[in-house]
Amino acid sequence: MTSHDRQVRAVRLGPRSVTALALVSAIGVVAFGWPLLADTASGLAHSKDAPWLFAALLPLLVAVVVATIADSGLDAKAVAMLGVLAAVGAALRPLGAGTAGLEPMFFLMVLAGRVLGPGFGFVLGAVTMFASALLTGGVGPWMPFQMLSMGWVALGAGLLPGPDRLRGRAELWMLAVYGAGASVFYGTVMNLQGWTYIPGLGTGISFVPGDPVHENLVRFLAYCLATSLGWDLPRAALTVVLTLTLGETVLKALRRATRRAAFDAPVSFTSA
Repeated sequence: MTSHDRQVRAVRLGPRSVTALALVSAIGVVAFGWPLLADTASGLAHSKDAPWLFAALLPLLVAVVVATIADSGLDAKAVAMLGVLAAVGAALRPLGAGTAGLEPMFFLMVLAGRVLGPGFGFVLGAVTMFASALLTGGVGPWMPFQMLSMGWVALGAGLLPGPDRLRGRAELWMLAVYGAGASVFYGTVMNLQGWTYIPGLGTGISFVPGDPVHENLVRFLAYCLATSLGWDLPRAALTVVLTLTLGETVLKALRRATRRAAFDAPVSFTSA
């Protein structure tokens, strides 16, 4: 395996980072899925405060994970690359906002997570979504959920089979398929976050507290089909097109920058 094929990680995930990521992901699953996970007899299933409590809790947890990852290996070079990529991603998001769900930032998050690894990818996804929310005025209770979801998207790209096993067009197709699935996944989980407290949807697609899980799940799927599929599919299609047309160039640029940054080079000091 040549040095060009070897996977370089901008952030090495240690036991503390992995534990923090696992915990915040588990809590995130509960935060998104509490209407379906809560027992029908519990107070949580009928609570109107649950979405707001999770919205207050998640940014603190994401901040803890980012701090833990940064403490375990996010050096000055990685911070500089994080700043550049987050700025580009935040600038890309408004380009398609409001136009049939077209969001070119997904393409960049997937490719950056692929090259720079899951730890860097999670931090990049969360920071980019935070920056874009500030840029577009999209700050609200949904923002921490967006940060966590985008962190998952970029983290998942970093967990795909390494470049030593898959390169060329096969790699691009793998990233395109993953990007399409991640685009739909993002839209679906964000629907689940907002579905429980949006009023006036009608009994056919609205959340009914205390109803059996399978009945609420059918309503949720109908809600997705009626409200967001027209946004999720164009987002997925754009991600596929950008990955297949620009992916090779962007991957080469990211890998070249990663090699020059030499994230995994040992630090040594010499006497003057």
